[in-house]
Amino acid sequence: MLDLIVPEETGRAGPLRSFTHVAAVPSNATASVGPARFGVRWVDVGPPVRAEIIVMPFQRDESFAHEVTLGETFPVGEEIWRFADLDMSSADDWEVTVRRVDENEVMEPPTGRLWKRARLRPYGQLDETQLQSLEAALGLRLPKSYRHWLGRTNGAEPETEHHVPGKPFSLLPERPLFGVHPGHPPIDLVHAQRVHRDPWLSPDWLVIANPSGGLLVVAVGNVGDEMVYFMHELDLVGPPGPAASSARERKLRAVAWSMWELIGRLTPVELGDLPPAQLLPPGTFTDPPNYEDGAR
Repeated sequence: MLDLIVPEETGRAGPLRSFTHVAAVPSNATASVGPARFGVRWVDVGPPVRAEIIVMPFQRDESFAHEVTLGETFPVGEEIWRFADLDMSSADDWEVTVRRVDENEVMEPPTGRLWKRARLRPYGQLDETQLQSLEAALGLRLPKSYRHWLGRTNGAEPETEHHVPGKPFSLLPERPLFGVHPGHPPIDLVHAQRVHRDPWLSPDWLVIANPSGGLLVVAVGNVGDEMVYFMHELDLVGPPGPAASSARERKLRAVAWSMWELIGRLTPVELGDLPPAQLLPPGTFTDPPNYEDGAR
């Protein structure tokens, strides 16, 4: 839903005002309210929290850009509007709330969540020759977005535990995103295929990390598929061979549309992110969590 609209009484004298006074503007979309359409070009968690809000009046051919901090106001025709809130689920998935301001109106406290930047330490860079040598060693062509990311970073080590909220895995300093490190096999991409892929999956997949909870993989047998997938550790069972691999691969779940989106969704784990501790009687059986929540 693009708009959050609240009707207003309009029987008073004075300048014509909007029939609506609040709108939610998602990333990569616009919201139409009253005299204009609103868009948001970018947001920055700062501090301070900032955004560039685009106002596109219906009665004019031009648009107006306003860089404002959270709580600041900007003009919309004869009206004054405020950057009232920001709610983020990742660096690229967010919703900005703008609200028309009445005279002497006190700002309501914002309630949105801010994305916490991922704290990853890249291992370095890979040039084109090194990337081609890697592909020759793997016997495959890397997906475009993953190849670009790997060239820029050569893998990355999280400074602390990181997760994608709602997904049952965690990257740890000792369980990083793999790169080209033949002298250090535990974080080497080529070595990882022998250890983590070959016992469970077909060569149509590339294991890019072994986080706590399972495997992160990308598709290399499906041209144009840039998604990052997750295989839960509970599914890493059964005999080797094509039939068993095919059954396991049907349980892969997409966690990001591309490698860059995965990085944008990774966030440091803090105590507030964890469920409350529970004391259970000895011998109590609990079902594993339902991790099959599908693609984003």
